[in-house]
Amino acid sequence: MVIALIAILAGLALLAWSADRFVDGAAATARHLGLSPLLIGMLVIGFGTSAPEMMVSALAALQGNPGLALGNAYGSNITNIALIVGLVALVSPLLVHSQVVRRELPMLMLVTLASLWCLHDGRISRWDAVGLLMLLAVFLGYSIWRSRQSDPDALQADVDADISGDSMSLKSGVTWTLVGLVLLIVSSRLLVWGAIEIASAFGISDLVIGLTVVAIGTSLPELASSISAVRKNEHDLVLGNVVGSNLFNTLGVVGLAGVIEPIDVDPAVLVRDWPVMAGLTLVLLVFGMGWRGQGRINRLEGGILLSCFIAYTAWLVVGVIGS
Repeated sequence: MVIALIAILAGLALLAWSADRFVDGAAATARHLGLSPLLIGMLVIGFGTSAPEMMVSALAALQGNPGLALGNAYGSNITNIALIVGLVALVSPLLVHSQVVRRELPMLMLVTLASLWCLHDGRISRWDAVGLLMLLAVFLGYSIWRSRQSDPDALQADVDADISGDSMSLKSGVTWTLVGLVLLIVSSRLLVWGAIEIASAFGISDLVIGLTVVAIGTSLPELASSISAVRKNEHDLVLGNVVGSNLFNTLGVVGLAGVIEPIDVDPAVLVRDWPVMAGLTLVLLVFGMGWRGQGRINRLEGGILLSCFIAYTAWLVVGVIGS
């Protein structure tokens, strides 16, 4: 038990650190290869901040715990919106200038609704998972095409400012990308092993462990990058990270885990977790698009999101105690 707890704590710490190194290295490499700041922000950083979820879910599926993979993906989405956006908005209200973010918010809502189709029969088959990955490929292709057609955007300016101070060479960028990737795998194995051991010891389902401890832990890179961005007044980068990460989680993380091992969906996902995720996504869409004019998430709205996270977590804890 003690060893499993140490494995979780060490895995979380190493996961957060290695994800940060991976994103920095990948962003620097992409910049040296001539990718635009907007593409780096949407694809490299969006994928990079979802790398912990992807690694943890893939390993969980390989080890026969697909419930942990699904809980990690959906729990991370809930954490990203309710905890990260809520907490950051409480510190500093978020203004939405970027047309890219405003365009991706409805896309995230549509993707969230589409994910219900994979859940409705109680099983995410390999064909369902392939469909999710194909949707991700379409989204990435569309994003690349739009980035080439669009005028300069506020998100592009935020990403440009965020990476302009990084003087990492191409060699260092490639090195840190590879090192970060290897450490992501190692830390994910530690975290998954520890989480499964704790779940078994206390009789908690791997779904609940994925929704709580693992989801919060794998969302640490998003939290760190969001706090850093808001300190630099890069508000669009905060929402861009969250929206991009949630898109990758819903399509890529669940899709990859489902291709490795079909996922039997716990009924609680349909009546508790998916509705909470969809509801929070809708709230983020309304707040981010704005009632009229510019989108803005103020401190009151941030407090509402954070309260939702606290209430949802309490719901899970009460359910565990009751069972």
